[in-house]
Amino acid sequence: MRSKSNTSLFIATRLAFNGDKSFTRIILGIAIVGLAISTAVMILSSAIISGFKNEVHEKIFGFWGHVHISDAGVTRNFDLRPIDVSPTLISQLRSVKTTDFAEMDESNKGALKSFFQSNDERAAITQVYPYIIMPCLIENKKDLLAGLFKGVSDDFNWDNLQRFMVAGHPPSANNHQAQIVISKIIAKKLALKVGDRLIVSFVKDNARLRRALTICGIYNTGLEEYDERFVLGSSDLLRSVLGWEANQFSGLEVFAAPNTDIPALNEYIYAEILPSSMYCETIFEKFPNIFEWLNLQDINERVILQLMGLVAIINLTTVLLILILERTRMVGVLKALGASNWSIRKVFLYHAAYILITGLVAGNALGLGIAWLQKTTGWIKLDETNYYLSVAPIHIDFWQIVLINLIAFLACMITLVLPSYIVSRITPVKALRFS
Repeated sequence: MRSKSNTSLFIATRLAFNGDKSFTRIILGIAIVGLAISTAVMILSSAIISGFKNEVHEKIFGFWGHVHISDAGVTRNFDLRPIDVSPTLISQLRSVKTTDFAEMDESNKGALKSFFQSNDERAAITQVYPYIIMPCLIENKKDLLAGLFKGVSDDFNWDNLQRFMVAGHPPSANNHQAQIVISKIIAKKLALKVGDRLIVSFVKDNARLRRALTICGIYNTGLEEYDERFVLGSSDLLRSVLGWEANQFSGLEVFAAPNTDIPALNEYIYAEILPSSMYCETIFEKFPNIFEWLNLQDINERVILQLMGLVAIINLTTVLLILILERTRMVGVLKALGASNWSIRKVFLYHAAYILITGLVAGNALGLGIAWLQKTTGWIKLDETNYYLSVAPIHIDFWQIVLINLIAFLACMITLVLPSYIVSRITPVKALRFS
């Protein structure tokens, strides 16, 4: 003897898999295609936006690090006020270790030091590099551009920037003061190439100091705000121009380990390591505009997901109503045989679930297939000037995909409970009389 639940499922299965070649089958096919497209769009939008944010973050972190340390009296990003960088300070920064960073509020600052020092399973900071940034003029024989010269120390790991090099190489160790790396944008504006010589001018005490340098490399991050202004070279050159001591720099770039809570790390460095004459800030605080713009992409993602979810719900609701109206006679027969309204409603809800699952499976196959194709071939191109990337990036998060499918399924099924109420309005007498 079948239970009522099993009976509803049995009837729904027969309805879903019968071979009836009716107009309804066409409607169901269209519904499945619509659901598949909606699901694919949700998966792709999530993968592309996540990939986009990750790639831009990696570009910025690779160029700037995660935390900047400078003189406490600096009021603008590139003020020239030296800090004394001692081996002890570098060692203290590199010794910070933790398994995980937790955001601590004002009331919890007292526990900050013990938290970081007790969780010492892995390094929280991977690299610390001193730097000097100084305004300059970049000249060729005919033109000149205003820019910023970023001088890095001898131990700087150029591997961080190697991915951005489009020509040439970083400055060589034995001739670094005479070499310079410029951006692709600057090279194009001044018609320069690797091996060319240019003049870089600095102003100190109202005197113009000129240095002839050889272009050893050309980089392109795709971040136009930086590429238009920055050239890279040796901090020794800038120290000689400024008259600073060997241990004096504009600041320190701190590169954090993956999955590090940057604000918490920044707070710990400021509270427990730095002297009162120094100040630190996260890269999010130093360049807020680009990160605020990136955060807006989350809004775009939510809007797309909500719109596609709404389309799927409307699609399924329409199909459910068509199924009920087409099977009015069946509803009348089942009621005449004593079936309850809820058991009949479950027949159509189960049928809708079959359609929804089919659409989700097809949508996942389509969305993940396109994502894989883009990741392997890069056939979707972007305008790097506007989007910072030349190819649409893909980052597939398994749990994000599972969450999208789960929410889509639950939202659709819960919403369908209401339109299925139309079954209760069908009376056996009228259904059988006019069928």
